[in-house]
Amino acid sequence: MILIYVDEVSKRLIYTLNIMFNARKIDFTATNDLVRFVEYEGPKFVYSTRDFEENYLTFHPADILFEEVIKPQKIETYQWRAVEFFSFNGKPDLLGSVFYALVMYDEYLSESFDEHDRFMSKDSTLVKFGMLDKLMVERWSISFIEFLEEKLNTKLMPKNIPFVVIPTFDIDNTYAFKLKEGWRKWMSVGKDILSFNKKRLNERKGVLEDLKNDPYDTFEYIEDIAKRGFDVKIFWLLGDYAKYDRNISFHHPKHQRLIRKMSQFTTIGLHPSYRSDGVFSLINEEKKRMETILDSPVKNSRQHYLKMKLPQTYRSLIKCGFKNDYTLGFADAPGFRAGIARPFPWFDLKNNTDTDFILHPFTYMDGTLNEYQGLSIPEAKKKVGELATEVSKYGGNLIAIWHNETIGDYGKWDQWSDVLEYTLSFQKQEG
Repeated sequence: MILIYVDEVSKRLIYTLNIMFNARKIDFTATNDLVRFVEYEGPKFVYSTRDFEENYLTFHPADILFEEVIKPQKIETYQWRAVEFFSFNGKPDLLGSVFYALVMYDEYLSESFDEHDRFMSKDSTLVKFGMLDKLMVERWSISFIEFLEEKLNTKLMPKNIPFVVIPTFDIDNTYAFKLKEGWRKWMSVGKDILSFNKKRLNERKGVLEDLKNDPYDTFEYIEDIAKRGFDVKIFWLLGDYAKYDRNISFHHPKHQRLIRKMSQFTTIGLHPSYRSDGVFSLINEEKKRMETILDSPVKNSRQHYLKMKLPQTYRSLIKCGFKNDYTLGFADAPGFRAGIARPFPWFDLKNNTDTDFILHPFTYMDGTLNEYQGLSIPEAKKKVGELATEVSKYGGNLIAIWHNETIGDYGKWDQWSDVLEYTLSFQKQEG
Protein backbone atom coordinates (compact mmCIF):
# COMPACT_ATOMS: atom_id res chain seq x y z
CA MET A 1 0.00 0.00 0.00
CA ILE A 2 1.12 3.54 -0.76
CA LEU A 3 0.48 6.18 1.91
CA ILE A 4 -0.12 9.82 0.97
CA TYR A 5 0.18 12.71 3.40
CA VAL A 6 -2.24 15.55 2.68
CA ASP A 7 -3.36 18.66 4.52
CA GLU A 8 -6.98 17.61 4.08
CA VAL A 9 -8.57 14.34 2.99
CA SER A 10 -11.05 16.01 0.64
CA LYS A 11 -13.79 14.45 -1.50
CA ARG A 12 -12.19 15.76 -4.67
CA LEU A 13 -8.82 14.26 -3.80
CA ILE A 14 -10.16 10.81 -2.94
CA TYR A 15 -12.29 10.76 -6.10
CA THR A 16 -9.23 11.58 -8.20
CA LEU A 17 -6.98 9.01 -6.56
CA ASN A 18 -9.67 6.35 -6.91
CA ILE A 19 -9.85 6.95 -10.66
CA MET A 20 -6.06 6.87 -11.03
CA PHE A 21 -5.31 3.89 -8.80
CA ASN A 22 -8.32 1.62 -8.28
CA ALA A 23 -8.71 0.32 -11.84
CA ARG A 24 -5.00 -0.52 -11.80
CA LYS A 25 -5.36 -2.41 -8.49
CA ILE A 26 -3.00 -0.10 -6.59
CA ASP A 27 -3.84 0.18 -2.91
CA PHE A 28 -3.49 3.61 -1.34
CA THR A 29 -4.53 5.59 1.70
CA ALA A 30 -4.56 9.36 2.13
CA THR A 31 -4.01 10.71 5.62
CA ASN A 32 -3.50 13.97 7.47
CA ASP A 33 -2.21 12.06 10.50
CA LEU A 34 1.41 13.16 10.61
CA VAL A 35 2.50 10.55 13.16
CA ARG A 36 1.03 7.73 11.10
CA PHE A 37 2.75 9.04 7.99
CA VAL A 38 6.16 9.44 9.61
CA GLU A 39 6.03 5.98 11.19
CA TYR A 40 4.87 4.20 8.04
CA GLU A 41 7.70 2.16 6.53
CA GLY A 42 6.17 1.40 3.13
CA PRO A 43 6.12 3.60 0.00
CA LYS A 44 4.78 7.07 0.73
CA PHE A 45 4.79 10.61 -0.57
CA VAL A 46 3.62 14.08 0.40
CA TYR A 47 0.88 15.99 -1.44
CA SER A 48 0.81 19.09 0.70
CA THR A 49 1.85 22.71 1.02
CA ARG A 50 3.79 21.69 4.09
CA ASP A 51 7.60 21.48 3.98
CA PHE A 52 9.30 18.65 5.84
CA GLU A 53 12.87 18.48 7.05
CA GLU A 54 12.92 14.83 6.00
CA ASN A 55 13.59 14.12 2.35
CA TYR A 56 10.12 12.84 1.45
CA LEU A 57 8.97 12.78 -2.16
CA THR A 58 6.83 15.91 -2.19
CA PHE A 59 4.27 17.49 -4.54
CA HIS A 60 2.95 20.96 -3.75
CA PRO A 61 -0.69 21.06 -4.88
CA ALA A 62 -2.79 23.80 -6.38
CA ASP A 63 -6.00 24.63 -4.54
CA ILE A 64 -8.48 22.94 -6.87
CA LEU A 65 -8.70 19.59 -5.04
CA PHE A 66 -9.27 21.26 -1.68
CA GLU A 67 -11.89 23.80 -2.69
CA GLU A 68 -15.62 23.26 -2.38
CA VAL A 69 -16.75 25.89 -4.87
CA ILE A 70 -16.59 26.31 -8.63
CA LYS A 71 -14.61 29.33 -9.75
CA PRO A 72 -12.68 30.46 -12.82
CA GLN A 73 -9.21 28.94 -13.10
CA LYS A 74 -6.35 30.36 -15.11
CA ILE A 75 -5.27 27.26 -17.04
CA GLU A 76 -1.85 26.92 -18.62
CA THR A 77 0.19 23.85 -19.51
CA TYR A 78 3.28 22.61 -17.73
CA GLN A 79 5.79 20.22 -19.31
CA TRP A 80 6.84 17.35 -17.04
CA ARG A 81 8.82 14.35 -18.24
CA ALA A 82 7.13 13.32 -21.49
CA VAL A 83 3.70 14.76 -20.74
CA GLU A 84 1.99 18.11 -20.40
CA PHE A 85 -0.50 18.77 -17.64
CA PHE A 86 -2.30 21.84 -16.32
CA SER A 87 -1.27 24.56 -13.97
CA PHE A 88 -4.01 26.32 -12.03
CA ASN A 89 -3.46 29.99 -11.39
CA GLY A 90 0.27 29.44 -11.83
CA LYS A 91 0.54 26.21 -9.78
CA PRO A 92 1.24 23.00 -11.78
CA ASP A 93 -0.79 20.06 -10.46
CA LEU A 94 -1.05 16.70 -12.18
CA LEU A 95 -3.68 15.34 -9.78
CA GLY A 96 -5.67 18.54 -10.19
CA SER A 97 -5.44 18.10 -13.97
CA VAL A 98 -6.98 14.63 -13.73
CA PHE A 99 -9.85 15.99 -11.65
CA TYR A 100 -10.41 19.01 -13.90
CA ALA A 101 -10.75 16.81 -16.98
CA LEU A 102 -12.91 14.11 -15.37
CA VAL A 103 -15.51 16.45 -13.89
CA MET A 104 -15.58 18.65 -17.01
CA TYR A 105 -14.94 21.65 -14.79
CA ASP A 106 -14.86 24.11 -17.69
CA GLU A 107 -18.43 23.18 -18.70
CA TYR A 108 -19.82 24.47 -15.42
CA LEU A 109 -18.32 27.90 -16.12
CA SER A 110 -19.38 28.16 -19.76
CA GLU A 111 -22.01 30.67 -20.86
CA SER A 112 -21.82 29.69 -24.54
CA PHE A 113 -23.89 26.86 -26.02
CA ASP A 114 -24.99 25.77 -29.49
CA GLU A 115 -28.50 25.82 -30.98
CA HIS A 116 -29.34 22.62 -29.08
CA ASP A 117 -28.13 24.09 -25.79
CA ARG A 118 -25.01 21.90 -25.81
CA PHE A 119 -21.53 22.77 -24.61
CA MET A 120 -19.38 23.20 -27.71
CA SER A 121 -16.12 21.38 -28.30
CA LYS A 122 -14.33 24.61 -29.25
CA ASP A 123 -14.78 25.81 -25.66
CA SER A 124 -13.24 22.69 -24.13
CA THR A 125 -9.90 23.15 -22.37
CA LEU A 126 -8.75 19.79 -23.75
CA VAL A 127 -9.53 20.99 -27.28
CA LYS A 128 -7.76 24.31 -26.76
CA PHE A 129 -4.55 22.50 -25.82
CA GLY A 130 -4.83 19.84 -28.54
CA MET A 131 -5.63 17.01 -26.12
CA LEU A 132 -9.09 15.84 -27.21
CA ASP A 133 -7.86 12.84 -29.17
CA LYS A 134 -5.61 11.68 -26.32
CA LEU A 135 -6.56 9.77 -23.18
CA MET A 136 -5.07 12.41 -20.94
CA VAL A 137 -6.39 10.97 -17.67
CA GLU A 138 -4.64 7.67 -18.43
CA ARG A 139 -1.48 9.33 -19.73
CA TRP A 140 -1.23 11.48 -16.62
CA SER A 141 -1.97 8.52 -14.34
CA ILE A 142 0.61 6.24 -15.95
CA SER A 143 3.30 8.94 -15.91
CA PHE A 144 2.60 9.63 -12.25
CA ILE A 145 2.68 5.94 -11.29
CA GLU A 146 5.94 5.36 -13.17
CA PHE A 147 7.47 8.39 -11.43
CA LEU A 148 6.41 7.06 -8.03
CA GLU A 149 7.93 3.66 -8.76
CA GLU A 150 11.19 5.29 -9.83
CA LYS A 151 11.55 7.77 -6.97
CA LEU A 152 10.23 5.49 -4.22
CA ASN A 153 12.20 2.51 -5.51
CA THR A 154 9.13 0.30 -5.39
CA LYS A 155 6.97 -1.80 -7.69
CA LEU A 156 3.33 -0.78 -7.56
CA MET A 157 2.49 -3.43 -10.15
CA PRO A 158 -0.32 -1.52 -11.92
CA LYS A 159 -2.76 -3.74 -13.80
CA ASN A 160 -3.55 -3.01 -17.42
CA ILE A 161 -7.01 -1.64 -18.18
CA PRO A 162 -8.74 -3.91 -20.74
CA PHE A 163 -9.59 -2.68 -24.23
CA VAL A 164 -13.10 -3.45 -25.49
CA VAL A 165 -14.99 -2.36 -28.61
CA ILE A 166 -18.65 -1.66 -27.82
CA PRO A 167 -20.94 -0.88 -30.79
CA THR A 168 -24.02 1.13 -29.82
CA PHE A 169 -27.05 2.17 -31.85
CA ASP A 170 -29.53 5.00 -31.43
CA ILE A 171 -32.97 4.27 -32.86
CA ASP A 172 -34.34 7.71 -33.72
CA ASN A 173 -36.38 6.44 -36.68
CA THR A 174 -37.15 2.75 -36.53
CA TYR A 175 -38.32 2.68 -40.16
CA ALA A 176 -38.26 5.08 -43.07
CA PHE A 177 -41.69 4.03 -44.35
CA LYS A 178 -43.10 1.09 -42.40
CA LEU A 179 -45.61 1.55 -39.57
CA LYS A 180 -46.08 5.26 -40.32
CA GLU A 181 -49.82 5.56 -40.47
CA GLY A 182 -52.59 8.16 -40.62
CA TRP A 183 -51.68 11.81 -41.06
CA ARG A 184 -47.92 11.13 -40.80
CA LYS A 185 -48.07 8.78 -43.77
CA TRP A 186 -50.03 11.16 -45.97
CA MET A 187 -47.97 14.19 -44.91
CA SER A 188 -44.81 12.35 -45.99
CA VAL A 189 -46.36 11.28 -49.28
CA GLY A 190 -47.53 14.83 -49.93
CA LYS A 191 -44.07 16.20 -49.21
CA ASP A 192 -42.50 13.79 -51.72
CA ILE A 193 -45.09 14.73 -54.34
CA LEU A 194 -44.57 18.47 -53.86
CA SER A 195 -40.78 18.05 -54.09
CA PHE A 196 -41.11 15.78 -57.17
CA ASN A 197 -39.16 13.10 -55.31
CA LYS A 198 -40.16 10.23 -57.58
CA LYS A 199 -37.38 7.97 -56.28
CA ARG A 200 -38.63 8.21 -52.71
CA LEU A 201 -42.23 7.67 -53.78
CA ASN A 202 -41.21 4.49 -55.58
CA GLU A 203 -39.17 3.32 -52.59
CA ARG A 204 -42.12 3.91 -50.29
CA LYS A 205 -44.46 2.03 -52.61
CA GLY A 206 -42.04 -0.89 -52.84
CA VAL A 207 -41.64 -1.15 -49.08
CA LEU A 208 -45.35 -0.87 -48.31
CA GLU A 209 -46.14 -3.52 -50.92
CA ASP A 210 -43.46 -5.82 -49.40
CA LEU A 211 -41.44 -5.74 -52.61
CA LYS A 212 -38.31 -4.36 -50.92
CA ASN A 213 -36.84 -3.92 -47.48
CA ASP A 214 -37.29 -0.68 -45.59
CA PRO A 215 -33.93 1.15 -45.89
CA TYR A 216 -33.80 1.75 -42.13
CA ASP A 217 -34.54 -1.88 -41.27
CA THR A 218 -31.02 -2.98 -40.38
CA PHE A 219 -32.01 -4.85 -37.25
CA GLU A 220 -30.85 -8.24 -38.54
CA TYR A 221 -27.42 -6.68 -39.10
CA ILE A 222 -27.37 -5.36 -35.54
CA GLU A 223 -28.44 -8.79 -34.31
CA ASP A 224 -25.62 -10.39 -36.29
CA ILE A 225 -23.08 -8.05 -34.65
CA ALA A 226 -24.37 -9.10 -31.23
CA LYS A 227 -24.12 -12.76 -32.18
CA ARG A 228 -20.46 -12.24 -33.08
CA GLY A 229 -19.85 -11.62 -29.38
CA PHE A 230 -20.01 -7.83 -29.14
CA ASP A 231 -21.76 -6.24 -26.16
CA VAL A 232 -24.25 -4.29 -28.28
CA LYS A 233 -26.19 -1.46 -26.65
CA ILE A 234 -29.34 0.03 -28.20
CA PHE A 235 -31.03 3.29 -27.17
CA TRP A 236 -34.61 3.60 -28.39
CA LEU A 237 -36.56 6.84 -28.78
CA LEU A 238 -40.11 6.52 -27.42
CA GLY A 239 -40.99 10.18 -26.99
CA ASP A 240 -44.17 11.76 -28.31
CA TYR A 241 -43.98 13.16 -31.84
CA ALA A 242 -42.37 16.62 -31.99
CA LYS A 243 -39.98 18.64 -34.15
CA TYR A 244 -36.88 16.66 -33.14
CA ASP A 245 -38.65 13.50 -31.94
CA ARG A 246 -40.01 11.71 -34.99
CA ASN A 247 -40.02 8.02 -34.29
CA ILE A 248 -43.11 5.92 -34.97
CA SER A 249 -45.61 5.49 -32.16
CA PHE A 250 -44.52 3.41 -29.19
CA HIS A 251 -48.13 2.14 -29.05
CA HIS A 252 -47.79 0.18 -32.30
CA PRO A 253 -47.77 -3.58 -31.51
CA LYS A 254 -45.26 -4.36 -34.27
CA HIS A 255 -42.92 -1.68 -32.93
CA GLN A 256 -43.15 -3.15 -29.47
CA ARG A 257 -42.52 -6.66 -30.77
CA LEU A 258 -39.37 -5.48 -32.54
CA ILE A 259 -38.06 -3.89 -29.34
CA ARG A 260 -38.69 -7.08 -27.39
CA LYS A 261 -37.06 -9.17 -30.12
CA MET A 262 -33.90 -7.02 -30.10
CA SER A 263 -33.75 -7.22 -26.30
CA GLN A 264 -33.01 -10.95 -26.65
CA PHE A 265 -29.63 -10.16 -28.21
CA THR A 266 -28.76 -6.66 -26.98
CA THR A 267 -29.13 -4.38 -23.98
CA ILE A 268 -31.98 -1.93 -24.56
CA GLY A 269 -31.72 1.51 -23.01
CA LEU A 270 -33.81 4.65 -23.34
CA HIS A 271 -33.12 7.48 -25.77
CA PRO A 272 -34.92 10.27 -23.90
CA SER A 273 -36.70 12.65 -26.23
CA TYR A 274 -35.19 15.98 -27.20
CA ARG A 275 -37.76 17.97 -25.27
CA SER A 276 -37.38 15.85 -22.14
CA ASP A 277 -33.85 17.06 -21.31
CA GLY A 278 -33.82 17.96 -17.64
CA VAL A 279 -37.61 17.47 -17.31
CA PHE A 280 -38.10 14.70 -14.79
CA SER A 281 -41.77 14.02 -15.56
CA LEU A 282 -41.17 13.46 -19.29
CA ILE A 283 -38.07 11.29 -18.85
CA ASN A 284 -39.84 9.24 -16.20
CA GLU A 285 -42.88 8.73 -18.44
CA GLU A 286 -40.71 7.56 -21.35
CA LYS A 287 -38.77 5.26 -19.05
CA LYS A 288 -42.04 3.68 -17.87
CA ARG A 289 -43.07 3.15 -21.50
CA MET A 290 -39.91 1.19 -22.20
CA GLU A 291 -40.13 -0.81 -18.99
CA THR A 292 -43.73 -1.73 -19.82
CA ILE A 293 -42.71 -2.94 -23.28
CA LEU A 294 -39.76 -4.95 -21.95
CA ASP A 295 -41.38 -5.95 -18.66
CA SER A 296 -38.06 -5.25 -16.96
CA PRO A 297 -36.18 -2.30 -15.44
CA VAL A 298 -34.30 0.05 -17.78
CA LYS A 299 -31.02 1.31 -16.34
CA ASN A 300 -29.18 2.71 -19.39
CA SER A 301 -29.72 6.05 -21.10
CA ARG A 302 -28.31 8.21 -23.87
CA GLN A 303 -29.60 11.68 -24.63
CA HIS A 304 -31.20 12.37 -28.01
CA TYR A 305 -29.01 14.81 -30.00
CA LEU A 306 -26.45 14.25 -27.21
CA LYS A 307 -28.31 17.03 -25.45
CA MET A 308 -26.61 17.22 -22.07
CA LYS A 309 -25.94 20.05 -19.65
CA LEU A 310 -24.18 19.77 -16.29
CA PRO A 311 -25.41 19.08 -13.70
CA GLN A 312 -29.11 19.22 -14.61
CA THR A 313 -29.25 16.35 -17.09
CA TYR A 314 -27.48 13.80 -14.91
CA ARG A 315 -29.45 14.80 -11.83
CA SER A 316 -32.73 14.22 -13.70
CA LEU A 317 -31.56 10.82 -14.94
CA ILE A 318 -30.50 9.79 -11.44
CA LYS A 319 -33.86 10.91 -10.06
CA CYS A 320 -35.57 8.69 -12.66
CA GLY A 321 -33.58 5.67 -11.51
CA PHE A 322 -31.03 5.34 -14.31
CA LYS A 323 -27.65 3.88 -13.35
CA ASN A 324 -25.62 4.36 -16.56
CA ASP A 325 -25.40 7.09 -19.17
CA TYR A 326 -23.73 6.88 -22.60
CA THR A 327 -23.99 10.53 -23.69
CA LEU A 328 -20.49 11.71 -22.83
CA GLY A 329 -18.80 13.00 -25.97
CA PHE A 330 -19.10 15.79 -28.53
CA ALA A 331 -21.43 15.78 -31.53
CA ASP A 332 -19.04 17.86 -33.65
CA ALA A 333 -15.68 16.30 -32.75
CA PRO A 334 -14.49 12.74 -32.09
CA GLY A 335 -12.27 12.06 -29.12
CA PHE A 336 -12.40 11.97 -25.34
CA ARG A 337 -14.47 14.75 -23.78
CA ALA A 338 -13.35 13.90 -20.24
CA GLY A 339 -9.92 12.53 -21.14
CA ILE A 340 -10.95 8.94 -20.43
CA ALA A 341 -12.53 5.99 -22.27
CA ARG A 342 -13.48 3.68 -19.42
CA PRO A 343 -16.64 3.87 -17.31
CA PHE A 344 -16.31 6.12 -14.27
CA PRO A 345 -18.61 7.56 -11.59
CA TRP A 346 -19.94 11.06 -12.13
CA PHE A 347 -18.77 13.73 -9.69
CA ASP A 348 -21.46 16.37 -9.11
CA LEU A 349 -19.26 19.44 -8.96
CA LYS A 350 -22.00 21.79 -7.78
CA ASN A 351 -22.75 19.54 -4.82
CA ASN A 352 -19.04 18.73 -4.51
CA THR A 353 -19.64 15.03 -4.12
CA ASP A 354 -19.22 11.81 -6.07
CA THR A 355 -22.14 9.61 -7.07
CA ASP A 356 -22.72 6.00 -8.09
CA PHE A 357 -24.07 7.15 -11.48
CA ILE A 358 -21.72 5.69 -14.09
CA LEU A 359 -20.67 7.59 -17.22
CA HIS A 360 -19.65 5.61 -20.30
CA PRO A 361 -17.74 7.94 -22.67
CA PHE A 362 -18.10 7.34 -26.38
CA THR A 363 -15.21 7.76 -28.82
CA TYR A 364 -16.99 8.85 -31.96
CA MET A 365 -20.42 9.17 -33.57
CA ASP A 366 -21.23 8.32 -37.17
CA GLY A 367 -22.69 11.76 -37.87
CA THR A 368 -19.60 13.46 -36.47
CA LEU A 369 -17.42 11.90 -39.14
CA ASN A 370 -19.81 12.17 -42.09
CA GLU A 371 -22.03 15.20 -41.39
CA TYR A 372 -20.12 17.50 -39.05
CA GLN A 373 -16.62 16.92 -40.41
CA GLY A 374 -17.46 15.82 -43.95
CA LEU A 375 -14.88 13.04 -44.00
CA SER A 376 -14.64 10.53 -46.80
CA ILE A 377 -14.81 6.86 -45.89
CA PRO A 378 -11.00 6.44 -46.07
CA GLU A 379 -10.54 9.58 -43.95
CA ALA A 380 -13.08 8.33 -41.44
CA LYS A 381 -11.29 4.98 -41.17
CA LYS A 382 -7.98 6.76 -40.62
CA LYS A 383 -9.48 8.79 -37.76
CA VAL A 384 -11.12 5.72 -36.22
CA GLY A 385 -7.81 3.88 -36.45
CA GLU A 386 -5.98 6.65 -34.59
CA LEU A 387 -8.59 6.68 -31.82
CA ALA A 388 -8.67 2.88 -31.58
CA THR A 389 -4.88 2.79 -31.28
CA GLU A 390 -5.05 5.27 -28.39
CA VAL A 391 -7.68 3.28 -26.52
CA SER A 392 -5.98 -0.07 -27.11
CA LYS A 393 -2.71 1.36 -25.78
CA TYR A 394 -4.03 3.02 -22.63
CA GLY A 395 -7.14 0.96 -21.94
CA GLY A 396 -10.86 1.55 -21.96
CA ASN A 397 -13.92 1.03 -24.11
CA LEU A 398 -14.05 2.17 -27.70
CA ILE A 399 -17.75 3.02 -27.79
CA ALA A 400 -19.01 3.98 -31.23
CA ILE A 401 -22.42 5.56 -31.82
CA TRP A 402 -24.27 4.46 -34.92
CA HIS A 403 -27.90 4.60 -36.00
CA ASN A 404 -29.99 1.94 -37.69
CA GLU A 405 -30.39 4.21 -40.73
CA THR A 406 -26.64 4.87 -41.11
CA ILE A 407 -25.52 1.24 -41.43
CA GLY A 408 -27.81 0.31 -44.33
CA ASP A 409 -25.57 1.86 -47.03
CA TYR A 410 -28.48 4.06 -48.08
CA GLY A 411 -28.30 7.57 -49.52
CA LYS A 412 -25.51 9.69 -48.04
CA TRP A 413 -24.53 6.67 -45.92
CA ASP A 414 -23.61 4.52 -48.91
CA GLN A 415 -20.78 2.13 -47.90
CA TRP A 416 -20.48 3.65 -44.41
CA SER A 417 -21.08 0.23 -42.88
CA ASP A 418 -17.43 -0.34 -43.88
CA VAL A 419 -16.42 2.18 -41.20
CA LEU A 420 -18.43 0.29 -38.60
CA GLU A 421 -16.86 -3.02 -39.65
CA TYR A 422 -13.42 -1.42 -39.52
CA THR A 423 -14.14 -0.32 -35.95
CA LEU A 424 -15.25 -3.81 -34.97
CA SER A 425 -12.09 -5.30 -36.46
CA PHE A 426 -9.94 -3.77 -33.72
CA GLN A 427 -11.45 -6.12 -31.16
CA LYS A 428 -10.29 -9.10 -33.18
CA GLN A 429 -6.78 -7.64 -33.44
CA GLU A 430 -6.67 -7.38 -29.65
CA GLY A 431 -7.78 -11.00 -29.31
